[in-house]
Amino acid sequence: MARFNTRITKARHLSPVKTTGRTLRTALGGRGHERDARSELFLLAVANFVSQRTFHESGADRDDRFTKLVRELAVGDPAWTAGLLGWLRGPGNLRSAALVGAAEYVHARLAAGATDGPSNRQVVDSVLQRPDEPGELLGYWTTTYGRAVPKPVKRGIADAVRRLYSSKSLLKYDTASKGYRFGDILNLVHAAPDPDKPWQGELFRYALDRRHHPETAVPPASDRVLGAHRELMELPVQERRAVVTSDGGAERLAAAGMTWETLAGWLQGPMDKAAWEAVIPSMGPMALVRNLRNFDEAGVSDEVAARVAARIGDPAEVARSRQFPFRYLAAYQHAPSLRWAYPLERALGHSLANVPALPGRTLVLVDRSGSMFYSRLSDRSELNRADAAAIFGTALALRAADADLVEFGTGSNAIAFGKGESVLKVLERFGDLGGTDTTEAVRRHYRRHDRVLIVTDEQYAFSAHGDPTEQVPADVPVYTWNLAGHRAGHGPSGKANRHTFGGLSDAAFRMVPLLEAADDTRWPWVAAA
Repeated sequence: MARFNTRITKARHLSPVKTTGRTLRTALGGRGHERDARSELFLLAVANFVSQRTFHESGADRDDRFTKLVRELAVGDPAWTAGLLGWLRGPGNLRSAALVGAAEYVHARLAAGATDGPSNRQVVDSVLQRPDEPGELLGYWTTTYGRAVPKPVKRGIADAVRRLYSSKSLLKYDTASKGYRFGDILNLVHAAPDPDKPWQGELFRYALDRRHHPETAVPPASDRVLGAHRELMELPVQERRAVVTSDGGAERLAAAGMTWETLAGWLQGPMDKAAWEAVIPSMGPMALVRNLRNFDEAGVSDEVAARVAARIGDPAEVARSRQFPFRYLAAYQHAPSLRWAYPLERALGHSLANVPALPGRTLVLVDRSGSMFYSRLSDRSELNRADAAAIFGTALALRAADADLVEFGTGSNAIAFGKGESVLKVLERFGDLGGTDTTEAVRRHYRRHDRVLIVTDEQYAFSAHGDPTEQVPADVPVYTWNLAGHRAGHGPSGKANRHTFGGLSDAAFRMVPLLEAADDTRWPWVAAA
């Protein structure tokens, strides 16, 4: 008689985030589950803005846990760790965690004398994706480990400098507010110009001159951007506002690489309607999103506002900006005019492109407990994990074939929504529900659904009924979307229909249909065999 190869045989669903089988206590005293080192680092990294505290963990404790895990795995599993760091700064779009991780990776491997796996130079280069980031990495290294910078770090930074330094990046990022100017970095890492960029040698010399001899530094005559910028800067202050009101003012500002921040200082006066309308055509999509309130207060015309709205809601612009979905919620909450509501709704939808349309019946549970509200996503954001959870949960529910959307804390409530309804409008129905009783929320609302998705920080309180995932039959998949990266999870993960993902973007939601199809669910940076 067949015991394994039967008509009802199904492939076991496995996912990369795994628990070890050991139990811990959550921050609230509930029975938690320990994750293996790779899983713990992944969830912490994708949820971590460096030095940001959460309700249950100080920023310093989170940073210590992060750097300890990176150092351990840099030596023990270098290929996986290097892949994680490159993915964090690339598709993961997390800057600080990637930069800190790369520095700690190199330091740990140099201390251990390790030579296997990806080179330290390659790892440093892989996390530097914006022209100001070589200075950021140097700033972290020297404040943490002193002024002696090892050769692999210098060489990795030099590789990035050749990729990233240009006239426009010099004008935008080489400012007196930075501890490491472009010239300082060039002096330190001795970057040679890229052979395929013959103009770069003159640019590097100018960057050095403007750092060390700013009073006599002259941009190369062949560089039109730097020449146009110098021409504008030499104009008398009383003549500058006439530039922005002239017929070709917008084109002239763009040709000179003039950002809106630079324009505000250059004018030495208010950013009025004319100033904004002149610089708006050359602003990037997220600069536009951040300044909607300023546009309204200055009274930009409806014609210009329509062009701004078209760019904000353009799917290609949204993809290029690589912004997290909650950025659009923040803009919606702070923009005074309703003329921005529809383009922001469209942009939010495009930023959630990876959220799958799930078949069957789906229960979506969104954590609205106090710890989710207390923890802002970063010092520069007023948004918190509760809002981020509501965005992801609502998007899942709206796209599913048949979904129940529930908010939970001490108690729980169903959230009403209609097919095709605005995500932003549904978000207004969520509240603040105090403590955390995830187990009771699952028990109360699970009704033979085909799957359960819980968006949470996983720090549930003790329950006599066990962990939340035990309330669902073993043959029904339970997916936890972790938004905080705490050490202890509220349930097992990695097998037996229990899976944990994490992060502040929608990327990992792609794993849900893959798991249900018993497809390969590798780490997102690991290529198929």
